[in-house]
Amino acid sequence: MPTPHTFARELRLLTPEHFKRVFAEPVRAASPQITLLACPNTLEHPRLGLAVPKKALKRAVWRNRVKRVVRESFRLNQTNLPAIDIVVIAKAGVKEMDNEELFKLLEKLWRTLSRRCNG
Repeated sequence: MPTPHTFARELRLLTPEHFKRVFAEPVRAASPQITLLACPNTLEHPRLGLAVPKKALKRAVWRNRVKRVVRESFRLNQTNLPAIDIVVIAKAGVKEMDNEELFKLLEKLWRTLSRRCNG
């Protein structure tokens, strides 16, 4: 297991197969700005995948900001999450949120996901 509070390669969903598995039968936690999809994995730690479409956020700087905040939030909360694979899907409304609002929303969604995945 990677050391807590890092975002090492082992903590990322890297292949299309990883993403497909999550999309097949997801547990979801959603808000109007962001949707989290998750499914259990066989590892001992959570993994994160990001889907920030150009359709929702036209400019690269907007997409990169969202990805940066999501990764940071995941990095800080990974020790509280069960062994699940998570795909974060950004929607258009996320652009209007500042970083702090986005952080708070993600905290809430991580907790919801943890509860739903732990039973």
